[in-house]
Amino acid sequence: MPGENLTTWSFFFLEGFSKYPKLEIVLFVFSLVMYLVTLLGNSTLILITILDSRLQTPMYFFLGNLSFMDICYTSASIPTLLVNLLSSRKTIVFSGCAVQMYLSLAMGSTECVLLAVMAYDRYVAICNPLKYPLLVNRQVCVQLATVSWVTGCLTALLETGFALRMPLCGNLIDHFTCEILAVLKLACASSLLMDMTMLAVSVLLLPIPMLLICISYVFILSTILRISSAEGRNKAFSTCGAHLTVVVLYYGAALSMYLKPSSSGSQQIDKIISLLYGVLTPMLNPIIYSLRNKEVKDAMKKLQDKISSHQTHERI
Repeated sequence: MPGENLTTWSFFFLEGFSKYPKLEIVLFVFSLVMYLVTLLGNSTLILITILDSRLQTPMYFFLGNLSFMDICYTSASIPTLLVNLLSSRKTIVFSGCAVQMYLSLAMGSTECVLLAVMAYDRYVAICNPLKYPLLVNRQVCVQLATVSWVTGCLTALLETGFALRMPLCGNLIDHFTCEILAVLKLACASSLLMDMTMLAVSVLLLPIPMLLICISYVFILSTILRISSAEGRNKAFSTCGAHLTVVVLYYGAALSMYLKPSSSGSQQIDKIISLLYGVLTPMLNPIIYSLRNKEVKDAMKKLQDKISSHQTHERI
């Protein structure tokens, strides 16, 4: 159907994992558990950063933003995936596809920038502790978070807008979500403008933030190694180790998806990577920060004690 445009399709078929029907129930259970843990973990992290005054610092302000992004990112695609894994007719309407594509790109792009911002926060805290209250005050935090959100949302709008204008020759998307690369594979012809836009956005949001993160951690590591006390070194490593672990997980999956030749590898492998990228990483973020951070553990214990105390009073 040459010349057909995306706007002429009222719905799309999502192939997902239809070729492996026996695997679908396993993926359903896996995805449901991961999604519920993601919602619970990230919501709890947001809650304790609001309720506990000790966590109302720049690092936890950015961490709260990260948790909110992870909730939005997974909620954009996982509910649809769960429904389709149990359905024989795996479809999504045009408007749902457009919203899903935009939200996934917006949240993913914003997180790329925010992780670089969080590296800057750790750099100032460890390398310039005396200037930290001045360089990373509340106003600066809000400004940096706003830049992250605006950059992610605008680049996503640009990519989604171009993708929705591409002429498509079918409505069967070989993916479990309206992922932009999978949708563009339906294009009747290649577009140099679209390819250049995707490349420019990918370079802006992947290698550049990664370079800034690497530079920050070179200075951070150099400063930590000069700390004389073992306790001081361990505390610095614990706060940076959690962030660095999240960075490696996130950028590792993102780079494998968006900065590889479109013809390389199997589409099934791309789906698995996308599933891990979209479910596993957001689920692990609050766990990583909780396990490696004494302040978060103490705040969670305090919240748990409050809930237990409230329940005890209600019974009485």
